[in-house]
Amino acid sequence: MMQFTRRGVLLGTTAFLAACNNSVGSPAAATIDRRVSSALDFMYRTYPDTIQIKNKSVGMLVMPLMGEAAFVFGGAYGEGALQIDGVTVDYYSATQASVGFQLGAQSYAYVLFFMTPEALRKFRTSPGWAAGTAAEFTGGQTGAAVAASTATKDAVIAFLFAQQGLMAGATIEGTKYTRIVR
Repeated sequence: MMQFTRRGVLLGTTAFLAACNNSVGSPAAATIDRRVSSALDFMYRTYPDTIQIKNKSVGMLVMPLMGEAAFVFGGAYGEGALQIDGVTVDYYSATQASVGFQLGAQSYAYVLFFMTPEALRKFRTSPGWAAGTAAEFTGGQTGAAVAASTATKDAVIAFLFAQQGLMAGATIEGTKYTRIVR
């Protein structure tokens, strides 16, 4: 039977929050903009088929750095920018919590491509939009998944890439997005 002590919970919580923190340097808009630009450059260079998706989309949410950590209880956090026609119009935070058999830490990036004006409107007007069944998930491990996604009829396409760390997989299901002021 697992027994929790105050010291263990405090140390675990501190380690968890430190692992999820991705605020290297300033949390200002300029920092997020630099990270978004770098993530998009990497994605377009590494997965050129994503350019087709971008060209068909009406907007995209770029989360350039998500930090995730778990030891039974897990969570992830990141900040990114919503772009329409290549211009940043809003900044968002993404938070995620989970519980279950899990252990590790990782970082990753992803982009949500909004393929219809209605999907983009729902995202922008909701008090806290949650990713899940509304998005088709593809990964940056195989180019075939990206090429297949360019012909999709889905309203939102999520593309995960640049995974690093020691966890089995990454997902954005259950992630809550909240508009932030930067």
